[in-house]
Amino acid sequence: MKLIIQIPCYNEEKTLALALAELPREVPGFNQVEWLVIDDGSTDATRQVAIDNGVDHIVGYTRNQGLAKVFMLGLDACVRQGADVIVNTDADNQYDAGYIPSLTQPILDGKADMVIGARPIKMIEHFSFTKKVLQRLGSSVVRKVSHTDIPDAPSGFRAFSRDAAMKLNVFNEYTYTLETIIQAGMKQMAVTSVPVEVNEDLRPSRLVKSISSYIKKSIITILRIFVVYKPFRFFLITGLVLFGMGLILGLRFLYYYLFGDGTGHIQSVILAGVMMGIGFQTILVAFIADLLSVNRKLLEEVQYRIRKLESQPDKGERDDSTQTRPQAT
Repeated sequence: MKLIIQIPCYNEEKTLALALAELPREVPGFNQVEWLVIDDGSTDATRQVAIDNGVDHIVGYTRNQGLAKVFMLGLDACVRQGADVIVNTDADNQYDAGYIPSLTQPILDGKADMVIGARPIKMIEHFSFTKKVLQRLGSSVVRKVSHTDIPDAPSGFRAFSRDAAMKLNVFNEYTYTLETIIQAGMKQMAVTSVPVEVNEDLRPSRLVKSISSYIKKSIITILRIFVVYKPFRFFLITGLVLFGMGLILGLRFLYYYLFGDGTGHIQSVILAGVMMGIGFQTILVAFIADLLSVNRKLLEEVQYRIRKLESQPDKGERDDSTQTRPQAT
């Protein structure tokens, strides 16, 4: 069994060595443990630090692409390198690497496809009160949408089975944390969590630049995922609401026309017609979106089978964007 620990990096020369120093080379249940760094177009000495500290594989882009895209590149590279289990952690040493065995154990036991490291949010001193509240609120929304029981949805400390890694697709460019949980839940994967601890804060979060920005982007992310994976329900509900509002306005006009003075309220007729028309068209869109959703699922199944074939041990080819660097000697 091979475990690969991947670390997305963007200009992490100051903290990467510390994070790597904490990573294990031996984990119970695995006879191979390797490290992989995904360089997101760093302009500092991140790559050299990775080589100097014995990283087995370095993949990445020459230009900054964002966390979500880099995360997916890492999963693909780990699968190509023959990983049976993949652990994702941060380059700022936020998460205690000593919990990696706990993180991987549910997968080794065949009880989970994805395991999330749940941080003790209430006890983290460098998290503001507002951030703690938003973390809990956001996690509760993700739990309802994904039908999972994950207490810390934004946590980036997580483990994936090989099969789960090949089934995931991240469409959002902001972050992978929320989308992968919702996607896993909707794909009927077994998702669980284990409690983990965090280390001292070394630098401010680059993902949460401001609370308002984080809230806005998180809401957009959840909404987009819901539209992608539940398009029929989304457009049908939207269409019925619009059609219903138009119908109420139309009935209001009829009431005044039959039992009132019989004049005026012409604006209600116009608005009712517009809203009912838009609502009816949105309901039609729901059926079209449902057909597209079926097509997407078929394409994802084809993609999964292709990934599985390409990642077989006898395949020596690798994508140009995922070149493996030799370990420093």
